Amino acid sequence: MELKEWYVKVLKQYTDFSGRARRREYWMFILANFIVCVVLGIISALIPKVGAVIQGLYSLAVLIPSLAVCVRRLHDIGKSGWFLLVSLIPLVGGIWLIVLFCQDSQAGENQWGPNPKIA
Repeated sequence: MELKEWYVKVLKQYTDFSGRARRREYWMFILANFIVCVVLGIISALIPKVGAVIQGLYSLAVLIPSLAVCVRRLHDIGKSGWFLLVSLIPLVGGIWLIVLFCQDSQAGENQWGPNPKIA
């Protein structure tokens, strides 16, 4: 799958907080989101008022899909989606989540479904 396909896949599953998301699905979405944010940042620098509005609308548009893919990624490593609240711990929480998001999928089926690598 291409970067665009991974990005669209996450956007299509924007309300799916159950199931599992592979490492690749999560990181490809993050990469695509980063690229879009950089482009919007450049537009915002060139056209401040319009760019800021577009940037804000984009941020709101991807908020729920971003949370959903994070929760599904946590499910894939065998953690509850509530574990995302670890990010509220200053400095340490964000680093801890990055480490978790980098871990390989839990082998076999877990309570959130079959391993997406096998499916």
